[in-house]
Order: sequence, then C-alpha cells, then structure tokens
Amino acid sequence: MSRIEVKQTALDAVIGYFSPVAAQRRLVARYQMQVLTGGYKAGRRHRRQTKEWTPGGGSADSDVLPDLEFIRARSRDLGRNSPLAAGTINTNVTNVIGAGLRVQSTIDHEFLGLDEEEAGAWERAAQREFDTWAASTDADITRVQTFYEMQETALRGVLESGDIFAYQRFKQHPMAPFGLACQLIEADRCQQPRFISDGARRTDKGENGNRISGGIEIDDDGAPVAGWLLKTHPGDLTSAAGEWQRYPFYGRSGRRVMHHIYTRLRPGQSRGVPYLAPVVETLKQLDRYTDAEIDAAVVSSFFTVFTKTERGTGLDPVGDGASQETGAKASDKDIKLASGMVIDLHPGEDIEVANPGRPNTAFDPFVMAVLRQIGVALELPFEILIKHFQASYSASRAAIIEAWKYFRKRRAWFAQRFCQPFYEALLYEAVVRGRLDAPGFLEDPRIRRAYCLSRWNGPGQPSLNPLQENKAEEIAQDRGWKTAGQITSEMTGGDWDRNVATRRNEINMAADAGMTSSGATDVGVPDTAAPAGSDKED
Repeated sequence: MSRIEVKQTALDAVIGYFSPVAAQRRLVARYQMQVLTGGYKAGRRHRRQTKEWTPGGGSADSDVLPDLEFIRARSRDLGRNSPLAAGTINTNVTNVIGAGLRVQSTIDHEFLGLDEEEAGAWERAAQREFDTWAASTDADITRVQTFYEMQETALRGVLESGDIFAYQRFKQHPMAPFGLACQLIEADRCQQPRFISDGARRTDKGENGNRISGGIEIDDDGAPVAGWLLKTHPGDLTSAAGEWQRYPFYGRSGRRVMHHIYTRLRPGQSRGVPYLAPVVETLKQLDRYTDAEIDAAVVSSFFTVFTKTERGTGLDPVGDGASQETGAKASDKDIKLASGMVIDLHPGEDIEVANPGRPNTAFDPFVMAVLRQIGVALELPFEILIKHFQASYSASRAAIIEAWKYFRKRRAWFAQRFCQPFYEALLYEAVVRGRLDAPGFLEDPRIRRAYCLSRWNGPGQPSLNPLQENKAEEIAQDRGWKTAGQITSEMTGGDWDRNVATRRNEINMAADAGMTSSGATDVGVPDTAAPAGSDKED
C-alpha cells in the first residue's frame, strides 16, 4: 500500500505558530481529502460497493499453486461431462492442430551461402527426413502414436491441465532410421517432492540449493533447470507409494531435452493454469441449470392418468400388480411417473399436480447471454463457441476472422514450444548420422539456427465466400503484400512449392492424354461481390 504524505505549507506554519490546534485540523482535513479523492475508485476502501472486496496480492505461484490441483481436476471433469466444455476444447484442437502441423523448411540460404536451387533441395530433404520420423509410431516412446497424433494429445493436455511435459528420449529400434522419441508426461506427475529416491526428506530445495516450486526446480536467476516427477501417476490405481525423480531440463551437451509446455501469464509463474479456469464455475452452474431444465421438461412430458373407485381396486383387481413401464406396484410408497401410465387411488385419496411450466421460454435467451460472456473469456466469438451461424454474412465473417486471430496465435505458440524443438533435435540426429549435409551445423549456433528455420502449417481459415476472398488474395499477391507461399499456407495449410510441382505434373499428364487443363483462370469477380441473400460489404 502506498503511503500518503501531506506536506506543510507556509500558511500552515504561520497558523501553527499562533494556533497549533487549528494547524493540526488543517493537516488532518487535507489528508482525508487526499484519501477520499484518489485517482481510482478501484483503490478506495471506504466505498460500500467494494469495502468487503479485499483480494490478496500474492506472487504468481502463491496465487496459482494452492488451488491448481482442484482447478485441474474440475477442468478435466468438465471436459469429460460438459458438452460445452468438451466442444470448446475440441474446437481449439481441430482448428489449431487439425490432422497435425506440418513443417515447411525455410532456411536462411543467403547466410549459409547457398543459391535458391541448392536451398530448395536441402529444404525438401530436411522435410522428407522429418516426415519419415514424424509419420511413424517410433516417434512415440510408447510406440502408439505418430508425432502428428501426439500434437493433439499435447495441446489437449495443456488446455485441460494447464501444462504438459515433453521429454526427448533416444531409443533405437530395429529398422527405425532414427532413435529420437518423444515421451509425453502429464502435469499431475510433477509435484513438490516429499521424499527422494534415497528416502531422505526434501520439500523445497533441489541441487545446489535451488528452490523448488510446484515441482519445478528454479535457479537463482529464476530459470527452470529441472522437474521433480513422480515415477507413476498419483491417480493410478496400481501406483505404489510416491517416489520422485529429478529430470534435468538440459542434457550434458547443453541441449534442452525436457520441454515444459505452458503459458506464462505472470513473471515468476512456475506452472500453467487450465484454459477453462476463468469459467469453470460458470460452466458447472450452466451445466446444472441445463440438467434441471431437461429433467423438468421430461417430467412435464409424462401423461399419467389417476383412477378412483369405490372399492379402491381401480383397473388392478389384485391391487399389487407391477407396471410394465416403471416396475411400480400399488404397495410402493413412491409413485413413479411414466408416459401413458395409469395409477389407482383409494377412496378419499386425491392428487395435486405441480406444473413445471416447461418448456421454459426464458431458457435459450439466458443461456445465450451467459455463453457470450464465456466466449469473451476464452477468446472465442459466440458464433464459433456454439457453432451458431444465423446472423448476417458480415457478422459471421467477422466472428471467423476474430477467432482465427486466436487460433493462429495459439498455433504459433504451440509450434514454437512443442514442434520446433523436436524438429531441431531430428535435424541434429540426421546431421550426426550423415543423412543431411550441413557444414558448420554442429559447431556454430548461428549456422545451426539458419538451417533450423521453419514454418509450421495447419488447417486453413474457413471461407464464407471463396470467390471474393480468393480475388482479394490475388490482389495482395500482385501488389507484393503477400507471397504465394503465405497465401497457400494460410488458406489450406499446404506447401506452394509442392503444389506447383504437382500441378505441373497434372498439366503434363492431361496433355499426354489429350485433355485440356488450364493453369489459372480469371474468375472476374468484382471487388464488391457478396453472396446472394447476404448483407453487402462496405
């Protein structure tokens, strides 16, 4: 809390000389005025609206770590059981990863002294080597998934749990061209250690006296140097007593081998927060409200007939027959409702029906209003969040563009934190094995970086009006605002160089077969064109 100082003026000194009490009152009044008229209402503590609102001012880890286990568990439960939460996670994975991010080598050929033809040949060779590894299950230490499939698992783990660990292993299998393998480690296994493998107690200190926070060992500069991981998942039914093992982030050569994938929101934050954390409570309450509305609608849909006779036997002369629909008997204390059911009543008995008044006409507007707030927190426009495109063409296109700002940012982050490190590790092994010729790669970090430059391509942005948008891309390319490679990558996630080569082969094959195949067509769509029935773009 900042300290408020009130300085004495010359007039205060004169008044204080003759009347100290009056001078003191002046200073107190001036102090109170400064307190009551601060620059921000948010900091005032006397206002009735906020005087009970006193949040703590802890560090990033102090605010995150105590509640992280519960947030993570609740986030996963929503991902399993809440349709909206599951759809949100799936929407992220589908648009960011799709069928897997593909690498496009973009080496700095000028720095490396290569001409464009030599650079193109090297880039195609590097991509071929990486795809050979990534498309095989040998890329997974468990030999279950390809590297492209592991991308989906890794991103889903980050979104649901807040973070995930990717460990670079080396395990050579027969007939496998490379030994590099990826081991994904779930966030739960990284915890504050209580006992290390030799039985000694250790809770907050790592090697060389490093501090351990949330299972991450941190040096004096605040840099993470190792992770303390349980040998088995703490929630595994067959796991033994907890036993921790230290996993260094860097190998003996200085290359990073353990990658902690999470989004740091504040300086000093050691662990990641689940994507759904800001809306966990809202999603759960909305899920409960939806279930209650469904139950009420089901009850109101039942049409049940009650009979009353003099003898009380009604339609069941035995008086203890079971209903085929519900299994209910006349002797049951609980009356079970069912569609078209007939229930006997004894003389003098009557019923009162509570009408639930369903369907509730206020349900949809209320839920839509809540979903808009959820979408703002998750950076997903309302239309994308619930796949609802019933507004105008302009509104739908704006929602898609806004969502893809987020998807591209998330893709660039994920590619840099997960995909690129394994691409560089694969190139390193390929150079060591002699499968790629890269002079200076092992000796000079600048040369190694020039060889490792790349772009990661995934699914393209959806198009509501392909003709108009393609025409706009043509104009951007003609005026030098974009390249053909950029346009291809953004629209389809493909490789323009490969497309050109494939297209050339198609044209030649068509010519050999006596068919005609044009290389380009001018669609001639005017700049102001818009889909029929839509509102016209300005």
